[in-house]
Amino acid sequence: MTIVFWRVPGLKHRISSHSILESAMSVNAVSVRRSGRFRLHKQSAPTVLHPVKVREIRDALAPDSRYRTPFRPVGANSSATDCTSSAAGTVIDVSALDEIRNIDTYGDTVTVQAGVRIGDLAGELAKHGLELAGAHDLMSRTVGGAVAGACIGPAFGDDGAFFASQVKSIRVITPNGKPIHVRSDQNNLLNAFRLSFGMLGIIYEVELKVRPIRVFSVTHRRCTFEQFAAVSERLSNLDVGLKYFLLPFRNRVYLDLRRHSPDARAGHRIPWKIKDWGESTVLPHVFKSINRVVPVAGMRYRLIDEVSKMTQGLVSTRLVNSGSNFTAQMSSSKGDDAARRLHYSTWFFPAADFAIVVQAYREFCLRIHKDSGFRCDMPTVGFRISRDRSALLSPSFDEPMIALRAISTQAKGWGDFAIDFGDFARHWGGVPVFNQTLEVPADYALPAFGSRLEFFRKIRRQFDPENRMMNPYLSQYFL
Repeated sequence: MTIVFWRVPGLKHRISSHSILESAMSVNAVSVRRSGRFRLHKQSAPTVLHPVKVREIRDALAPDSRYRTPFRPVGANSSATDCTSSAAGTVIDVSALDEIRNIDTYGDTVTVQAGVRIGDLAGELAKHGLELAGAHDLMSRTVGGAVAGACIGPAFGDDGAFFASQVKSIRVITPNGKPIHVRSDQNNLLNAFRLSFGMLGIIYEVELKVRPIRVFSVTHRRCTFEQFAAVSERLSNLDVGLKYFLLPFRNRVYLDLRRHSPDARAGHRIPWKIKDWGESTVLPHVFKSINRVVPVAGMRYRLIDEVSKMTQGLVSTRLVNSGSNFTAQMSSSKGDDAARRLHYSTWFFPAADFAIVVQAYREFCLRIHKDSGFRCDMPTVGFRISRDRSALLSPSFDEPMIALRAISTQAKGWGDFAIDFGDFARHWGGVPVFNQTLEVPADYALPAFGSRLEFFRKIRRQFDPENRMMNPYLSQYFL
């Protein structure tokens, strides 16, 4: 039975519709509504703050603040889950805090506010001959969001799997409104703040490690799922950056392999911009148009797969054969933010098992399409993720992983697919991240992260004993 609460003038409390149901059975509903004696008490909408000064965040989180809890920070709003939502509380948008405070060319560090976009930062660093150590996707994300959440890409073995691994120190407003500075010598605490998903406070300033620009060569390969499975374990153990695109319904895999090479040329960033434009902007818009104007599913998906093959064959393999993290990361910044309009879910699988997983994934996609008629129209994207112990909640804390990200422009049918994809991932030992992985049962977090989850919960309770940063989505895993 649905319980509706009514606000009655003259009373200081609400009355449940369930408590007055029997006495109201004989009363005409229309006459009661028109009498004005009762009215529906609607839930308040969330408040969204756009601070331009750090003091505004401190005041908002202060114990005597007039703003409602829970508080949730947001940057580029690229999360696939409800990680940043606060249905009746307060969302604090830090994107206006976008100042690059200092670039230290001698110490190889950069200090930025949390709202700086990663693509903009890469461009500014390049003016000083520097770059971010890792290669990361979704360059329109803010630095604060990339530190607090999982931001991945085709990084090399020594670069760190996650953007957060580059953090040297951070400044945070705690859940009770106090500013703190977590330094590099506070390693255990810093490990807790990396990939903390905004539960320990609001990050407002970050010091990152950078390095001189390094050049890498890029090679492209096309193969079947079976051929990819045969070499996947060997690729996971090489010091290469690996990005791949899966077309399950064409039995095609496109590999993007990056290797450090002193003989490679730095290359121009225009080919990388075209590559990114084709993959992240053109394809989604084209596929949305095809889904809208081609009614026959068989013809529609054949056309979509042909466009995907042409894009991989022309844009990727013909244009790009060398580059650097700078050229790759400068490819997108604020731009169209097309990724925000895509539906996606990312799971991580042990690299040692991926030869079996990738073939099972193709069979899974074929089966779901046969049973439900739904399939993802975008290519599935993935990365090799090296072992990374820089964060308590790192999915690759114990061993190298390979990320698998299903993507679609279609809303209809996506929800059921995400549930089935979650079942598939858990069956094969998949590990989630809480800003990018959909349909994670509450009781799956503990077996996925083990004692590290319990340790993080203890730290979280110390920082936020009143659960001021906890929305319902995060509460199911961390309370």
